Amino acid sequence: MTTRQLKRAGGVTAVLDRPGARLVYEVTGEGPAVVLIHGFGLDMRMWDPQLANLAARFLVVRYDCRGFGASGPLDPAVPYTHAGDLVALLDHLDIGEAVLAGLSFGGRVALQTALAAPGRVRGLALLGSVLDGVPWDPESARGLDEVARRVQAGGVPAGREAWLAHPLFAAARERPDLAAALAAMVAGYPGQHWLGQDPHRQTRPPIEVLEGVTVPALVAVGEQDVPGFREMSAVLARRIPGAAYHVVADAGHMINMEQPAAVCELLTRFVLWNQ
Repeated sequence: MTTRQLKRAGGVTAVLDRPGARLVYEVTGEGPAVVLIHGFGLDMRMWDPQLANLAARFLVVRYDCRGFGASGPLDPAVPYTHAGDLVALLDHLDIGEAVLAGLSFGGRVALQTALAAPGRVRGLALLGSVLDGVPWDPESARGLDEVARRVQAGGVPAGREAWLAHPLFAAARERPDLAAALAAMVAGYPGQHWLGQDPHRQTRPPIEVLEGVTVPALVAVGEQDVPGFREMSAVLARRIPGAAYHVVADAGHMINMEQPAAVCELLTRFVLWNQ
């Protein structure tokens, strides 16, 4: 593995080379380590509303997962896991333990990492997290089918448009600033997952082993999120031993962007309790 510097809008970020890919990341602040993991089709910029607040107290690491954002396309011939990438990033930064905070797809990455390497995780904050094994609500399922249909008919650009139109972004679309921020991130998504070019190794479905999660956990979900994500969060809160559960008022799926102050307070308290 090697690292190098990369100029990017908003400052200088670092690049960690991995087999078959690269990971673009940023490190800000000092103190207990917190890693922020973005949602599907998005990138580390979704955490802009939390960065200054958290970095005033903690060492904040945010990165673009393999195949997303500035990390760019991945090599479809090189198998990997997101958990393995995250542990490699912690190793590279000489971070022994960290609180992992992930939204949606990022929550699944955080959970998979906690199950694969519990000794590296001091706490687990799952925000509107994906939980494989819990069925989608019909409207969300139709939205996912529409993304697949549009990709097949018009390629990745058409898929990006359909993804931004998915019901899970409904509340965020009502705010022009959030809609523009989401569109800017999705515009940089390479789309290889939609094209069947993702060689992520299959892992045991987390729902089967939730009772084995041994780290402190915070589960949060927007009260206006789609039913599928609300049910996934409820299952996580019920089955992870000792998990704290919060419903964020006046928020849909993108709770950290829609209610940034509330999420900052939740994350700050959680990290401080788990130093």
